[in-house]
Amino acid sequence: MDSFKGQGSIQLLLTAEQEAQHIVSSARNLKIARLKQAKEEAEKEVALYRSHLEAEFQKKISETSESSGANVKRLEEETEGKIQNLNKSASRISNEVAGMLIKYVTTVKT
Repeated sequence: MDSFKGQGSIQLLLTAEQEAQHIVSSARNLKIARLKQAKEEAEKEVALYRSHLEAEFQKKISETSESSGANVKRLEEETEGKIQNLNKSASRISNEVAGMLIKYVTTVKT
């Protein structure tokens, strides 16, 4: 009868071991599922944050290009005005400069 009692204890231990393996296995599976879920949530947050930063960047670029376009236009207008002023000044004094050059070239110093 002791051998039956021993076999019953062994069978009880084997059953307990199998249950423990099932518990550990299901805990592992739950852990893996939770890790996958956490990874997916993190990837969604990263994508959302990245799109937010990209939108801000594009907004700054568009603001900069608009203001730089205005600056370019303003600089072109200023440059054109300065060129016109220089042309007017040059046309006013070109006769005087030509006269001076002719005078100095044709004057003989002794």
